Amino acid sequence: MAFGPYLLLATLEGLVTSAVLALMALGLSLVFGVMRVVNVAHGEFYMLGAVLAWWFASLVSGHPAIGFLLALFASPLIVAAVAFLAERLVLRRLDYEPEATIVATIGLLYIIQQFALTFYGPEARPVEAPFDARIALPWFGYSAYKLAVIVVSVALMLATWLFLTRTRAGLIMRATQSDREMAQAFGIPVDRVYAGVFALGAGLAALAAVLIVPIRQAHYLMGLDPLLLSFIVVIIGGLGSLRGTVVAAILIGLSDGIISMFFSPTLAKMLATFLVALVLVFRPQGLFGAASR
Repeated sequence: MAFGPYLLLATLEGLVTSAVLALMALGLSLVFGVMRVVNVAHGEFYMLGAVLAWWFASLVSGHPAIGFLLALFASPLIVAAVAFLAERLVLRRLDYEPEATIVATIGLLYIIQQFALTFYGPEARPVEAPFDARIALPWFGYSAYKLAVIVVSVALMLATWLFLTRTRAGLIMRATQSDREMAQAFGIPVDRVYAGVFALGAGLAALAAVLIVPIRQAHYLMGLDPLLLSFIVVIIGGLGSLRGTVVAAILIGLSDGIISMFFSPTLAKMLATFLVALVLVFRPQGLFGAASR
């Protein structure tokens, strides 16, 4: 192929990566923005969502869309419930102390990972896509499912934005993020808000995993790379910034797709890390984050 087809293919693959990465990083950014907790186990919630998606899909015979839709609804709910229990049983008892919660979520990472290894196994297993159509482009046919992943991710991020800005629950979350003590003084149950936010963040990671698992197989170690990229996204975009998360995910996803296509994936990761270093030096709050006072 000539340069044009390669560039189009790399751009499309980068957009798919950006869409899923933005959805996952959004959950990580919400948890930090509201709770000020760095959730190191976020990648394992992503992995757990993928493993559960494979399990639900394997339960249903017939058309693959039935199993996929079951996984799309059930996996995020179960992962959110696991995160809710982890917040109630562990993070709440630590009073959300930054250092303690980092250690606790590292422990949670290994617990979930070993649980998946024990009951799921070390094999990488595929989930069949709900449909197998291809869209005719000028130079080649492209997977309609991958384009659907982009559309669904955008819709989910828009729904999250509407939830945060147009609902009473979203207003309570933003009030808690702005000033925890003032929110408590006005009778807002901050502990319940934190539990809901932690569950929501894990659920978004699981949704991202369900969407990507027909493209990349479910594996008990699959959460490591997305976790690293999610941290890169939220650092560049600004911790707690929805707009920054989306912009940074697009930037990282497109650069990863294009650079990996024309050069190497290693170079793409190196440039992303270099960009993080530049942001930390010249704008520590991120591109769209608010400067600390």
